[in-house]
Amino acid sequence: MRCSKRARLKIPVLIHVAEPPAFFDPWDYHNERWEEMKEFPGRARPPAKYPLFETLMTERNHLFAKHPNTNFIAAHLAFHGNDLERLGKLFDANPNVHVDIAAVLAELGRQPYSAHDFLVKYQDRVLMGKDIYDVDEYKWYFRALETRDEYFEYYRKRHAFWRIYGFQVPDDVLKKVYYKNALKLVPGIDAKAFPE
Repeated sequence: MRCSKRARLKIPVLIHVAEPPAFFDPWDYHNERWEEMKEFPGRARPPAKYPLFETLMTERNHLFAKHPNTNFIAAHLAFHGNDLERLGKLFDANPNVHVDIAAVLAELGRQPYSAHDFLVKYQDRVLMGKDIYDVDEYKWYFRALETRDEYFEYYRKRHAFWRIYGFQVPDDVLKKVYYKNALKLVPGIDAKAFPE
């Protein structure tokens, strides 16, 4: 379905462009995702074989700007979880762009003050997301989003060898992230299945 038709039907486009920026960097002990690439070597994106991360971001952002009437949901905080200022600029330039928080707690949890402030500022643009349905993993999302707990382990070591912190998002913002933003953005969701 073309973007123009999606815009008319108000169907958002979930878009996954690139991979974490570290996958495009040299695979050595300076790379914070080296453990993941050791476990899954195919995730590395060497420049001899793949486009550069910045090339992919430029092309993606051009797509966002070219279709201002189409809503986009960029997976994984648009791969800017380590640079929330850059993500904020992307939001400011493209009101049609939203993001999910799938598989990015490691990035948010190491910058709890910035994560808190970002989620409050852009509370209408962020959606709950998960790559894998594993009930045991949700408790990590809830702990990071809802508490000020300090220095706790992240559930997937290959994503983060560091510990993370809770960023205690206000309840009204949590409701938007958890379900209210999706109710506004995705047609056909039964609002009666959620609290007011």
